Amino acid sequence: MRLTLTTFITMDGVVQAPGGRDEDPDGGFEYGGWVVPYMDDDMVQMMAAWFAEADAFLLGRRTYEIFARSWPLVTDPDDPIASRLNSLPKYVASGTLEEVSWEGTVVLKGDLAAEVAELKRRPGRELQVHGSGRLAQTLMRHDLIDEYRLLTYPVVLGKGKRLFADGAKPAALNVIGHRSTSSGVSIDVYTPAGEPTYGSVGVEYEVDE
Repeated sequence: MRLTLTTFITMDGVVQAPGGRDEDPDGGFEYGGWVVPYMDDDMVQMMAAWFAEADAFLLGRRTYEIFARSWPLVTDPDDPIASRLNSLPKYVASGTLEEVSWEGTVVLKGDLAAEVAELKRRPGRELQVHGSGRLAQTLMRHDLIDEYRLLTYPVVLGKGKRLFADGAKPAALNVIGHRSTSSGVSIDVYTPAGEPTYGSVGVEYEVDE
């Protein structure tokens, strides 16, 4: 399976608590729910199309607990997101989570990089990560992400947890897809392109003789 990362991100790189004020108040973060004013049919359709490609999900503990509180309550078999989340295998990266009640959930407690690499070797289309910022950072360090799907919202928060935090592993990316929603969200899809290359910018002057 290919491992894809889908995440909501602000212009200044914040990924903390996009969907609600109480999602993640760590560090006194009071700006939760910043995606809500920008939700529209374009975004819903894109997310539904991506969820249709999933054969399993990989989530961090916090994201898993947020999802597990709400999505099992959506029982409509035609819901393009709930139907996938409720029926497909869900793997949770956590060394502390002891009990799970959401059907189809497996907790990964061992060597995360090795366990994820094993999941990727299984047959299927996509092993999807949604949100799960700390997990995503670990996956990036181990070069386990095959495709990045970043929905960038036209908002700056000035504080909060960032996807590409200080100390992130340098990496180059190829842009393989781009579109904008009616509310101004930029949806960009990237694949890894190895290490960055560097150069120098200079100005050449033509001298008249």
